[in-house]
Amino acid sequence: MEDYPLEYYEFFVSFNEGDYYTCHDLLEEMWMTDKGNLFLKGLLQMSVSIYHYEYGNVKGARLMMQAAQEYLQSYRPIHWGINLEHVYGFIEECLSIFPENIDRLPFEMIESLPKLPQLVLYLED
Repeated sequence: MEDYPLEYYEFFVSFNEGDYYTCHDLLEEMWMTDKGNLFLKGLLQMSVSIYHYEYGNVKGARLMMQAAQEYLQSYRPIHWGINLEHVYGFIEECLSIFPENIDRLPFEMIESLPKLPQLVLYLED
């Protein structure tokens, strides 16, 4: 099994627990040392997208998920132990669920948004 940065392993734990804000911090820390790593940036954008959606920023979620889709494309099918085909299915499903006619909802209306699917991330190597 390949060794990855500690923050990468912590990212998996945070993502699977639904702590997308922490995911952002962990991935950003790694990405800031290697800004050419669009794989990390793609995972970062995907995490930020879910975070935005959970707080009613549908437009931001849509834009971040589209960016994640673009950044991760060249790393398919598997990169750093993640099956990106699995991730891509999740991204495509989220993009189909995000309401197109809503940019932002007030906090008290967030529960009316369609629920996103659950993605469990794990290392395959």
